[in-house]
Amino acid sequence: MKLGLSGIASAALAALMSAPAWAAPFAYVPNEKSGTLSVIDTATDAVVRTIPAGDKPRGLAPNADGSRIYVSDQPKNALAIVDVAAGKVDSLVDLGESPEGVSISPDGKLVVAAVELSNSIAFVDTATGTKAFSVKVKGKNPEHATFSPDGKWLVASAEEADQVDIVDVAARKQVGQIKVGERPRGSAFTPDGNLLYVACELANATYAIDWNKRQVVAKIATGKFSNGVVTHPNGQRVYVSNGKDGTVSVIDTASHAVVATVPVGKRPWNMAITPDGRKVYVANGRSNSVSVIDTETNAVVKEIPVGDTPWGVVIR
Repeated sequence: MKLGLSGIASAALAALMSAPAWAAPFAYVPNEKSGTLSVIDTATDAVVRTIPAGDKPRGLAPNADGSRIYVSDQPKNALAIVDVAAGKVDSLVDLGESPEGVSISPDGKLVVAAVELSNSIAFVDTATGTKAFSVKVKGKNPEHATFSPDGKWLVASAEEADQVDIVDVAARKQVGQIKVGERPRGSAFTPDGNLLYVACELANATYAIDWNKRQVVAKIATGKFSNGVVTHPNGQRVYVSNGKDGTVSVIDTASHAVVATVPVGKRPWNMAITPDGRKVYVANGRSNSVSVIDTETNAVVKEIPVGDTPWGVVIR
């Protein structure tokens, strides 16, 4: 049987939509002003799909098999649950006013969202698709919430603060805080859970925290408006986006020194790294693009056009 060009295109799209999650990894990019997710095939570094994702998608996290993407939708004050195969929002979970950063627990049972105007972290049960509980934090306007690798702890960073708040997940309450620089933004643990890196926007620095001791061990001068953070799977490198400079700082975790500075697009925000650690994907909020960094050469190898005002990237 012969297929025309339209038939071939339709067959290709159908194959992509029905492909099992292990055919990935795909990079998912929320575009704030477009209200979409751009889906990038990390093998080809090309956008292969665009999925409607609400009015203003920002933070996002995928489930383990990549069949669902959880996305904060600020105007709706909700978590949008995106069915990837169907290419649409399947349901909404009310979170409270102005949700932003989203992450998922290592066991996949909980999704959390930082809810700015209620100064809280909302916890959503992935089995039921409903909000299970919320935890108040001391930082004002929390933007990100990051799970420790063992899933026992959650670290919340807030725009109007100079500390990160520590939440005991099982106890459902804040149990401590660690002072860092002004306006902490993104944070990321090393895979072994021993170190936590926190980018502080107004300090133009990234703080390395010994997690076992709960204390800062290094203040690292990165770039202006340090923002997003991602760690390499081998634990030897940390990548920090610098919004005002349009760069990404590469930090050696043994020495806490910046070993490279990589120019990217305008206003780089949040980032993700491929599971094999070979490429870092950087959302450039004012370039409407994603920069792809080769981690061996610390150089940009591709600039991928996406939607309007990309906020971050996740890979699954």
